[in-house]
Amino acid sequence: MDREIIVLCATAASIGFIHTIFGPDHYLPFIVMSKARKWSMARTAVITFLCGLGHILSSVVLGLIGVAFGIAVMKLEAFEAFRGNLAAWALIGFGFAYFVWGVHSAIKNKPHTHAHLHDSTGAHVHEHGHAGEHAHAHVAEKANITPWILFTIFVLGPCEPLIPILMYPAAKNSFTGLLLVTAVFGGVTITTMMTVVMLASWGINLAPFGKLERYTHALAGATICVSGLAIQFLGL
Repeated sequence: MDREIIVLCATAASIGFIHTIFGPDHYLPFIVMSKARKWSMARTAVITFLCGLGHILSSVVLGLIGVAFGIAVMKLEAFEAFRGNLAAWALIGFGFAYFVWGVHSAIKNKPHTHAHLHDSTGAHVHEHGHAGEHAHAHVAEKANITPWILFTIFVLGPCEPLIPILMYPAAKNSFTGLLLVTAVFGGVTITTMMTVVMLASWGINLAPFGKLERYTHALAGATICVSGLAIQFLGL
């Protein structure tokens, strides 16, 4: 294997890992939505993998088009930046909308008490939610578009370093080298995403939320919105 391709593969692995770890949008949405929507670990893994794959492939396709037609790197970078802005604002909008819905759901399902009278045992107080978790879960499962929204946002989101730093230099060597470098970057990115998401989701599921449980949707929306704001305004 050519020495330059080996160096590019090592660079691709490093950039893929760092790019993912320092990009909260790569894992926070899945962690908080998994908790709020009560996804199983298997479902969380599948959704994370598919969104990560869509995230990588959208930039790969764009990069291959650029290589094939000789489109200048600067033009592709400008288009990637435009896509990045769209994805960040979509994440902000989705997070804020989900936060508002979560607050409304929490208020609607506010626990209240009823006094029950019994001939032999007297009265006791029973507390429960107005709508009930079962009803929310049933409605969510019937029309759950959240994974599709996340997938769409991730397809919009670019992998900024992939095209200018990795794909174009690799393409100058060989098409095989281009595919190898791209595969390394994509593999490391998706593996890092899934590792962080699965470990964090497992840890959160063990944590007792108590009375905060009914606010998990609102907290999830707020977290997604803040991560989008961090990407848009802090460049994370």
